This record gives sequence, structure tokens and C-alpha cells, in this order.
Amino acid sequence: MTTPGHDLSSLGWNESFAADLPAGAVPARVARVDRGAAEVITSGGHLQAVYSAPLRRAAAEDPVALPCVGDWAALTLLAEGRYELASLLPRRTAFVRGGVRRDSRGGLSGDSQGQVLAANVDVVFVAEPSVHGGDFADLGRIERLLALAWESGAQPVVVVTKADLIGEHLADLLADVAAVAPGVPLHAVASLLGEGLEVVRSHLSGSRTAVVLGASGAGKSTLVNALAGEAVMETQQVRAGDGRGRHTTVHRELIRLPVGGLIIDTPGIRRVGLYDMSQGVDMVFSDIEELAEQCRFDDCAHESEPGCAVLAALESGELPERRLASWRKLQREAQWMAGRADARVRAEQTRKWKVIHKSMRGRSRP
Repeated sequence: MTTPGHDLSSLGWNESFAADLPAGAVPARVARVDRGAAEVITSGGHLQAVYSAPLRRAAAEDPVALPCVGDWAALTLLAEGRYELASLLPRRTAFVRGGVRRDSRGGLSGDSQGQVLAANVDVVFVAEPSVHGGDFADLGRIERLLALAWESGAQPVVVVTKADLIGEHLADLLADVAAVAPGVPLHAVASLLGEGLEVVRSHLSGSRTAVVLGASGAGKSTLVNALAGEAVMETQQVRAGDGRGRHTTVHRELIRLPVGGLIIDTPGIRRVGLYDMSQGVDMVFSDIEELAEQCRFDDCAHESEPGCAVLAALESGELPERRLASWRKLQREAQWMAGRADARVRAEQTRKWKVIHKSMRGRSRP
């Protein structure tokens, strides 16, 4: 069943995506995913599309190949009248987290596979409440989400939500957040009061797409509703016992805003592992990277070496000890995940060669 149609350009469709669309295929943007199927938006409206067999096989080998909200897809019409999601068009940006399994080792997940939370987004809103469970904003969580946001290829923006709850301490909190988010726009909002929304909305001009990420109870759905001007997502109060959030949003969904732009609301994230890092961590900790360039030795590990500019900044108080510890933790995790990914690739290559050799032995038999 379909709903009234859409101008695909208002959903972010452009010549770049059109060039990758297979001949005869119907372009569609993924608005929501279910098991084995997706709700997509075409020029003819909303419809359900089942995954093709090649797509399911690719996703079985690598979960990153699974369709996710924000993807552009190529649909084909089946004989029985249903649509099949045949393939995904190349992603322009992708927010991917790694290590989503529950088991871990020294705080690092043994799972080297990734999960795409949103694709083809222009802006990543990192939502962090001013007060969460009796504590102030979690600077370490902001740094972690910013690393993934930079790595995605989208523009990160930090949004401090529930700004009205911290009162006279807001300015100090914003200064602390700004210090861990160099080069990143920072805004404070009080969604229920309508404060600070216009500057956030300015990031969504035209057909730009944003995703809102953060912990449960961060006020993500409340922010989305405020930007939309109506209750498009269900919200709940935080738990009275500890002030922490409940999982209100249980799925990711692409929402068109009345004033233009699109936004993806997401469930609260408990575990946020790094995945396939190249520049993300360096971008978040550009202040430490700049200090490292001043060290006497190019291979300085910033542990006890003479002439270490990083340690000098630590001793002088210019560099907070928490910030250095967070940098080391994320660097270590990125290296761990890279090693796990390399091992997985080698194991997959070995498995494929074994299959090939077995097939060749079978053919050589009389």
C-alpha cells in the first residue's frame, strides 16, 4: 500500500546517486528497516520492499551491507506485484559503530564487525543532556560519538539538551564541552521551552539530512518533535529512581520536517564501539595532535620521554588528565579494532581459498 508521492530531490536525491542507479531500477530512500524488509520512500509514496537474495547473502558476510535508514536503494518490481530491494547505491556518508556484541575483553569488544546506524547524512547531532542521572554531561561519551561522527564523513554538531535544568552553571558546562569538541559547532537547547531550536534547525536547510545520536534519556525524541513542530516521536519521562532515561524510541526512522530537511531519530545507545578508524580520533583530539608535533622525538609515546610537549602540557595544567586518558583509551581501542578486522579478513580469505582448493580437488578426480 502506498501513500501520496514525493519529489525525490526533497529527500536528498541528486545526480550523483542517479549516476549509480542500475538501468530500469526504481530509486527509493530507506525510511525504516524491519527483519528482511524495509519501508522505503519512492516518487510514488511509501511502500514495503523485501530484500533480494544477493543482498541477504552480502549482509550475512558483512552486516555493514545491510540496508539502514538513510540508504538510497534500487528497487525492482517482482512478477507478483511486490517490490524487491535489489541493491544499495554507494553511500556518501555512513555512521558505523563497531563491537556491538555483549562480550568484551578489557573493555574492548571482540566483535570486529560493524553496524551502520545511519547513511547518507549531512549532519550528526550528538545529543548530550546537561544533567543525566544526577551527573553533568559525560565528556567522554561526547568524544567517542564525535570520533565516529567525524569518521562518517558528515558534519558533527554537539547539542547540549535540557539546558534549562542546569541553571547558572550552563556557561561553565558549555566551556567544558567546547574544550573537548574543537572545531565542532555547539548549541544549547531547551526543547520543551522552544529555546535554541532555530540555530539547530539552521543545519537542516533544503534537503539536508541529520541523525540524532545519544544515550537514553538525552532528549533526542523531544528535540525531533520540537524541530518538527509536532509529536512525531513518542517520548517518556526519565526514571524517577536514578534520573536516567528509558528506551522510548525502539527503531530508527527517517522523518521529513515541515520547514525542510530530514532527520533520523535513533534509540538510545548503550555501547558505542569504534569501527574502522582513520582520522576520527585525531580530529576529536586535534589539540593533543598539535602538541605531539612539538615533541622532541617523532616516535614519542608521551609516557616518560624527554622533551615531550604532551606531558609538559599535562604538568602545566594546559591539558587535563581526563582528556589525555580518554585519548589513550580511544587510540588503544581503534588499534584493537583494526587488528581484529585484519584478522577477520585473513580468516575469510583462508576460508575462501579452502573452498576453492576443495572444488579444484574434486574436479581433478577421474
